[in-house]
Amino acid sequence: MKAQRILIAGAGPVGLVAAAALAEDGIRVTIVEAERELPDDLRASTFHPPTLDMLERFGVVPALLAVGRVCPTWQVRDRAAGPVATFDLGRLRDETRHPYRLQCEQWRLTRLLRDRLAARGEVEFVYDARATGVRQDADGVVLTVARADGSTEELAGAFLIGADGARSAVRQAAGIGFAGMAAPEVYLALSTPFAFQEAIPGLADIAHVSDPEDWFVLLRTRLLWQLLLPPDPAEPGERMMSESRLQARLQEVLPTGTAYELRHRTAYRVHERVAERYVAGRVLLAGDAAHVSHPLGGMGMNGGLHDAINLAARLAAVCRGEPVATLGRYERQRRQAALGLVQDGVLRRRRNRRDPAARAAYHAGLRATEQDPARHRAHLLQASMIRSLHELEAVA
Repeated sequence: MKAQRILIAGAGPVGLVAAAALAEDGIRVTIVEAERELPDDLRASTFHPPTLDMLERFGVVPALLAVGRVCPTWQVRDRAAGPVATFDLGRLRDETRHPYRLQCEQWRLTRLLRDRLAARGEVEFVYDARATGVRQDADGVVLTVARADGSTEELAGAFLIGADGARSAVRQAAGIGFAGMAAPEVYLALSTPFAFQEAIPGLADIAHVSDPEDWFVLLRTRLLWQLLLPPDPAEPGERMMSESRLQARLQEVLPTGTAYELRHRTAYRVHERVAERYVAGRVLLAGDAAHVSHPLGGMGMNGGLHDAINLAARLAAVCRGEPVATLGRYERQRRQAALGLVQDGVLRRRRNRRDPAARAAYHAGLRATEQDPARHRAHLLQASMIRSLHELEAVA
């Protein structure tokens, strides 16, 4: 069964970054994608500073900067009173070459990487191939895929990376548990060209807005504003996604008296889960196949890209002769990071406090953090994922 090729299930950002890193080391890669073309997934759009640092090696950052929006600050806002605290990533210039968040649709990264990888002899793309089964022995792994015409095919490799999303067929075929829970909320993700920056005084390009009853998030990309809204989870899906209901929700965000132009709309329920293992013999998990968490803060995609970089480095070392046990450190480091993200998601859901005294105390704490240089910096390090990367270096 032995084959000196790495199989990757899933041609999303995580799978393609892992492939790009492996190809740099001269390792042959076959990327298997269930769809006939790369999906235009608009859900993730935030690139954190250390993620941009990691992506520089692939030559894609200048192109991302050209089509995205550089956001050096983000805000927490009270819906009625306005800004509560504004945090400035420029204070981290000594920690990163990119002291800002980049708001840019994730599909732009996948297109850039696909175009670069397609020109490399080490990389093969197999589209319209849905993973259905996995078997392995001490020397290699075989991935069974189903084609649209009903036929099946077997692909052999030295290792298989499951980067095929939260419903990962690779994870299921390998018998790896996905412990956790479905969050009670259902979220709406909407995109509109409406110029919120002109209608809301002092609005930053990234703003977390709340009042005692409700909350929403505004994210500005180069051409659009994206909104994350929490509708009533008991509301029927057909009504929730109807044009009239979406327009009513947007009027609750900012009354305009005229209909908003909507470019994109998605409703989804968030899960907070972490795979019981990231390494099962020669089957490896990364990204949403390994962990899913709350969308606030843009940690999910970034955490998956950090998985990909970490895993590719350790896998390349194994291909050069290091023991397979080397991969255990990938699991220990990245699984610890994912558990931290899930816990952070639980805490984030508690922040829309309804009790006036608790809400006032929370806002006072944010203002104190903003005004104290040391606390401001500590908050930035945590929110940008730099601190967690430093902490994981100590995980053996």
